[in-house]
Amino acid sequence: MTYRVFVAGSGGIGRAVAILLQKFWNKKTHILFGDRTLSIAEEACQEVADFEIDSASLSALEMTGDWEQNLENYDILLDCLPGHLAPKMAKIAIANGMHYVNLTEYVAETKEILALSQDAKVGLALQSGLAPGFINILGHGLYQEFCATYGVEKVDLLEMRVGALGRNAIAPHFYAFTWSPIGVATEYIKDAEVLRNHKLERKASLSETKKLIIQGRVYEEDFTSGGAADLPIALADQISNIGYKTLRYPGHFRWVKDALEKCPNYQDPVEYLENYMLSQIPRVEDDEVIIYAAVQGLDSEGVLRRIESDYRILPLEIGNKKLRAIQSTTAAGMAECARILLTQNITGPLLQSQIDPKDFLAGPFVSLVYV
Repeated sequence: MTYRVFVAGSGGIGRAVAILLQKFWNKKTHILFGDRTLSIAEEACQEVADFEIDSASLSALEMTGDWEQNLENYDILLDCLPGHLAPKMAKIAIANGMHYVNLTEYVAETKEILALSQDAKVGLALQSGLAPGFINILGHGLYQEFCATYGVEKVDLLEMRVGALGRNAIAPHFYAFTWSPIGVATEYIKDAEVLRNHKLERKASLSETKKLIIQGRVYEEDFTSGGAADLPIALADQISNIGYKTLRYPGHFRWVKDALEKCPNYQDPVEYLENYMLSQIPRVEDDEVIIYAAVQGLDSEGVLRRIESDYRILPLEIGNKKLRAIQSTTAAGMAECARILLTQNITGPLLQSQIDPKDFLAGPFVSLVYV
């Protein structure tokens, strides 16, 4: 059997997920790349084929006109497009009888898709990249491990932290772009959802900067939107406090706050911040991803305990080619969710709290990347 996979968006993440599916899964896949410009989709085919993959299993589609009519025989849609397009892509997947996986951290768009997917006859895995995505399943797994180890059912705290960073940082911004500038600006502006004393709250992004040491290196952490996925709701009875924060090098969040103070009242702050950052902050290819999760609480004898997990992910070498750290970490979560949907016949929404952490973390793509 060959799974027919439509990858909407032919950028770095779309190409990475295609490489993982075709090179590191023991199932045959036919990948169709879609993009607004056919030449970009064709370029993606050529790049993926360069990773020692049979180019006959790749094809390209221009996403203009009535392009949806070409999806009738495809099994799954992997949405690597900007987050504001996610509801539209989910509707197309449902209409064509395709499973659906997306990456977006956008909260409003995720809630819109949830409303669409309740009675769907296909599975829709949402927020399935790195953060949200991998970090939430890692955190959920740590919670389960804590309970099994210490004989309890409830804990005090679940912390989730992720940073997509350049290998170095220079003043005054102490940052370099390794992924979507609009995504960075959006997560800095929109509110974050957190759990405090079992109650869901909204916190302003960048409103609680603290320092954190991981593997002996000092970072700053602060609230940003979307990274907690559905855990604050799904685990509200079992965990008192749940929060996601983004990691950066010290000094970056102060620079962003100073920049936002200069935003004119008449201008959209997301647009302003994106443009301002693009004028000051360079893009880099040599990146790393820092991940930290922890669960804390009392054991069955009343002793305060804490368990932690951390990763420092560098670019992934495949033959004589390289995937950047942000590419491989994001694509691995999407590929793993695609595997789950295609092999387990799931229908309706599939959220991070509903994914078996042991199956996910031991899957062929996550176990390859997260080492």
